[in-house]
Amino acid sequence: MTVLAAGGYPVLAGLVLLENLFPPLPSELILPLAGFYVGQGQMNFLPAVLVSLFGSVAGALILYALARRGGRPVILRFSRVLRVTHADLDRADDWFDRRGAWIVLLGRLIPGARSLVSIPAGLSEMPVVRFTLLTTLGSALWNAALIGAGWALGSNYDRVGTVVGPIGTAIVTLAALGGLAFVVRHYRRRSRA
Repeated sequence: MTVLAAGGYPVLAGLVLLENLFPPLPSELILPLAGFYVGQGQMNFLPAVLVSLFGSVAGALILYALARRGGRPVILRFSRVLRVTHADLDRADDWFDRRGAWIVLLGRLIPGARSLVSIPAGLSEMPVVRFTLLTTLGSALWNAALIGAGWALGSNYDRVGTVVGPIGTAIVTLAALGGLAFVVRHYRRRSRA
């Protein structure tokens, strides 16, 4: 990724934007590398976080707009590029209908779900200001954490990806258990009434 060192902040913003549009390009590699360059003095932490945040939000808004304006037909037309299936959309719609705002915020912190969360938000016509605020908050946390981890690990920045995968799985598991607990509590209260 010497292109990042050569291109600096504009390339960082562009790579993060592309990562949001094409999930196979992982932020778990791009952002820790930026952190490594922060440690080397080639970048500064705050500008790196801000430009990566710009790329994240811009990419998320593009997917949101595609989903909101074009609906399922447009998303499915680009399903190979976006790497989504009918089943993915059904699952995402179902989750989003139940948890909306929490899905957008927490989804920005889960590898693999980061980009996809924009699609059900757009399909269900979540207000764009609310979507943008939640996406900005979640992305700021994610980007700052990964850039900071890369900075802290120095030349071992590539180890961030091996840690993030299991953490992402743990977050998904905790979210699922929390959702299950919420449903059980809801039905218990309902049966008492």
